[in-house]
Amino acid sequence: MKVGHLSQYFSGVAAKRLSAVESDPSRSNQHEFNGVVELKRIFGPAQGKQTWPARFIYLNDHDDDPVVSGGYLTWYDAREKNPTRSEHRLYFPTTIVSDCAAEGDLLFIGRRPDSSVLVIIAENGSTIANQVQWLFGISDLAHPGFSVREKLETEQDRIAFASRLILENIGVVIEEPQEETFLDAMLEKFSNGFPTTREFSAYSRSTLNIKVQDGQDAAIMAWMEREEILFRTLERFLIADRLSKGFDNDVDGFIQFSLSVQNRRKSRVGYALENHLEAMFNECKIQYSRTKTTEQKSKPDFLFPGQKEYHDPNFNPLRLTMLGVKSSCKDRWRQVLAEANRIKNKHLLTLEAAISTNQTDEMKAKNLQLVLPRSLHSTYTVNQRPWLMDVESFTALVMERQVRTGNHASS
Repeated sequence: MKVGHLSQYFSGVAAKRLSAVESDPSRSNQHEFNGVVELKRIFGPAQGKQTWPARFIYLNDHDDDPVVSGGYLTWYDAREKNPTRSEHRLYFPTTIVSDCAAEGDLLFIGRRPDSSVLVIIAENGSTIANQVQWLFGISDLAHPGFSVREKLETEQDRIAFASRLILENIGVVIEEPQEETFLDAMLEKFSNGFPTTREFSAYSRSTLNIKVQDGQDAAIMAWMEREEILFRTLERFLIADRLSKGFDNDVDGFIQFSLSVQNRRKSRVGYALENHLEAMFNECKIQYSRTKTTEQKSKPDFLFPGQKEYHDPNFNPLRLTMLGVKSSCKDRWRQVLAEANRIKNKHLLTLEAAISTNQTDEMKAKNLQLVLPRSLHSTYTVNQRPWLMDVESFTALVMERQVRTGNHASS
């Protein structure tokens, strides 16, 4: 096990596309996965009937929460008594997750260090299927059997910001590296608990010696990753402190506290990304307005050069730029399309890895340009990458338009 890598959470993983027999219970009563000989690399030769506790998850791009079920897997050799031939099989029970499965969906079987198993079924062609496939570094799924990876300790397997988000989506609790050198400083600086997201983003940037001029794409990712680590460090301490005081049978108080933790986690990442982008625009002396109204109470995350110019009918709309910011997209990217009617070609910056070709094709058809930090481009297909825009290219575009319109001041 290598701390900070996938091997910290999985001792091995196998993947394949589900066949009709495996996904349709009416086609077979065996409830067994095909092509399991490769799984001996993960589970070893069966010793009798071995049962593994398992967590089953079904994922698609449409539902906010995955379908989850508990259960087990049974690993056995159907020809155990035959001295010359083995025939290993992996039996799975019918669950609400298996009921969701369809032919062509991606199946991932990951053995955890505690000898439990995580079974993921992801909808064929979905962004989340692409993301899990990228996470585990498995590319060859054309053949009918399993593709298997062990060790999981290469640079590709290092847990970074994008992989952390995907792991959280599949229910894996990340053991954050504790930046203890900053905990005392944070407790002194934020003695009243969590500060505003803007304050915390500024503090996170202050702990790094990062210059935007040295690379805007790298700066955004470094700032986001540092803030994530510092946030979890402070959050862990504050939650433990609150739990140590107890709730004295106050069920409603406990529920309210739990909800506040969840809501803060959900909303914080998006705001943090906006905060860091704002800091970058300021350093680049780019003029902008943040979350200012356009039409029908719409509030784009960023308007360039600003709200005043946007509402000026004499201002050339070809010199206007809007940027929507979403740390993760799902289907919510379509919201950006209605946020600035004067601007035909819109931009959306996200940290979402491996968005499906179906969705990026639709974005192009809707005149929406996707912007991602350069390090995330490799998670997309070879055909998608030429169309993607990185952060530095976007800021260059905005600055060029700003110079041509005579706007030089930041706001």
